[in-house]
Amino acid sequence: MQRILAIAGLTWKAAFRFRLFLVLAVLLLGSVVGLPMVIQDDGTARGFTQIIITYTLSAITTLLGLSTLWLACGTLARDIEECQIQVVATKPVARWQIWVGKWIGIMSLNAVLLALSGGCVYGLLVWRAGKLPAAEQRVLRDQILVARGSAKEKVDMAEIDAQAEQILRDRLKTTPVDQSDLPEVRRQIREQLKASLQVVPPGYGRSWQINLGFAKNYLKGKPLQLRVKFNAAEKSPSGTYVAMWQVGVPNKTPLWRSQPMSLAPDTFHEFAIPPDLFDANGVLTISFVNPNSTALLFPIDDGMEVLYPEGGFGLNFVRGLGIIFCWMALLAALGLMAASFLSFPVATFFALAMLLVAFSSSTLAESVQSGSVAAGNEETGEAGHSAADVVLIPAFKGVLSVISLVKSFSPVDSLSTGRSITWSELGLAFVQIVLLVGGVFAAAGIFFFSRRELATAQGTQ
Repeated sequence: MQRILAIAGLTWKAAFRFRLFLVLAVLLLGSVVGLPMVIQDDGTARGFTQIIITYTLSAITTLLGLSTLWLACGTLARDIEECQIQVVATKPVARWQIWVGKWIGIMSLNAVLLALSGGCVYGLLVWRAGKLPAAEQRVLRDQILVARGSAKEKVDMAEIDAQAEQILRDRLKTTPVDQSDLPEVRRQIREQLKASLQVVPPGYGRSWQINLGFAKNYLKGKPLQLRVKFNAAEKSPSGTYVAMWQVGVPNKTPLWRSQPMSLAPDTFHEFAIPPDLFDANGVLTISFVNPNSTALLFPIDDGMEVLYPEGGFGLNFVRGLGIIFCWMALLAALGLMAASFLSFPVATFFALAMLLVAFSSSTLAESVQSGSVAAGNEETGEAGHSAADVVLIPAFKGVLSVISLVKSFSPVDSLSTGRSITWSELGLAFVQIVLLVGGVFAAAGIFFFSRRELATAQGTQ
């Protein structure tokens, strides 16, 4: 361990020699202080706080991510190119110890910079919130500067698929369908079944039964929030639609009825409801009546959600920074892996190309969904076909499965909406991002670096 820490210390010295630490510290503090002065918000304390969290943490993640890649590629590749690594390699230090020492040095540098910039963001939020009126502070404590858990109605998608298959089999008995049209017919039946759960026709209602689970034991006397979103079949002249809500069950739980609300479609709305409206089993019944002249559609995934207080903002913020730190660990492993067998410019290009592939996951997903990398005919609706599909589509599926391990975590979105980031989520991020994906890069980097002929490589340059 002493040898590894010695290599980590050399990495710190390189960061100071390149002025990287000071430049990054200035840029990070500048983004924390400067961004709130130039960004535009909706004029509310809630909107301004959300934008501060989103923009500052996004800027911190971007700056640290790019600098981590640059330093990881440069600190190892330049040591090889400038013949400095030969001096270290001749000492009783294993190649894997050099590689791990570099990684620990980069990550300790990231830890200091992330703690510095994150502490400034947290201090800025607390300072700005303390200067607001009491009513605005209460809104922030209830909706943003808090860790809120969420509960949704459980929809059995497997049951929907089973019903769709049964309906399809019954239909095929009376109406034969061409084999090539079966996937589309199956999809249409499935969408019709989903629509029966989502669409509320004019003059009708819809009820959700949401089980709060174990949270019911500590939610007595605490108000909850409903987060709703809907789409409209037809456009309203005013751009909004009337919504009427009831929470609770008559003769079983306390009841709350809302005044008619004017809500816009295609956007999220949050409003508080009184405490203790769920039954003894922790089931909260929410009813909606559609008095409009057009149908409204509440998506299954995010149409109705119950938010409840689960913890404080401080620890939640720390856990969010922990997930960002896991991302930095992955980028450091990626950069060092590239530098283990490539020169500094090529390693940097390779690492950035890998990032570009990760950010292009939506394009890869579209190709996988269509089953081809070739574009289809929009006029005839025919799908595209390519000889490379046999190789590329399975490869894209593998890449997407790896990317999903990393992109499934969104600490910035969670913090800006007051969502809880649990310890289990942070632990899962560490396992998936650092141990699984980062471990693969680390193993590959150590393998390449251990078999690289350092002296021969320098003699050919």
